[in-house]
Amino acid sequence: MRHQRRRREIIETARRMNALGLNRGTSGNISARVDGGLLITPSGIPYEECRPGDIVEMGMDGASDDRRRPSSEWRFHRDILAARPEVGAVVHAHSTFATTLACLGRGIPAFHYMIAVAGGRDIRCAPYATFGTQALSDAAVTALEGRRACLLANHGMIAVGPALKAALALAVEVEALAEQYWRVLQVGEPTLLDDAEMDGVLEKFKAYGQDARGQGETG
Repeated sequence: MRHQRRRREIIETARRMNALGLNRGTSGNISARVDGGLLITPSGIPYEECRPGDIVEMGMDGASDDRRRPSSEWRFHRDILAARPEVGAVVHAHSTFATTLACLGRGIPAFHYMIAVAGGRDIRCAPYATFGTQALSDAAVTALEGRRACLLANHGMIAVGPALKAALALAVEVEALAEQYWRVLQVGEPTLLDDAEMDGVLEKFKAYGQDARGQGETG
């Protein structure tokens, strides 16, 4: 069986996603890029029961010879990876607060500077389309243009990253922001940061964290 280590990483990430409260049951799904295609969680198998052989390998044409059926959402996983060569992993979850906002058709505006963690001035909400359809995939790819995360109307959220760990970490950040925004809305409409401020924050984020020598930002 090919890609044993990556298959185990997907299972570990899926279990971690549920343990963090981002998802319940088998409603979410996770994929990772491999040579010639992708690996994706199977349809309808609880993550605690998943074994490496249950993870489905697919070509970018959507074809698979595996014994398991892939997640019903395989189209948007495949299409995101095809459209975004820098993306190595996709996490989809039905987390509580992100899904609450998505059911209102609301994206997350620049109420807090940390919105920039998703790559832009806001986190968009893609319009509703039936799960598993090409229409949903097209809407997700569009909502993710210039972004690393989006909401899906009446559905949930997507977060992407260069690897599984990064994609899951971003999903955690997006859910935290969704909760904060939801709580703000219980009081009133927040004061939003303007485009100039968000552009400045996005620029600062390029140098945030540790460099290749393990040193923090300077200045």
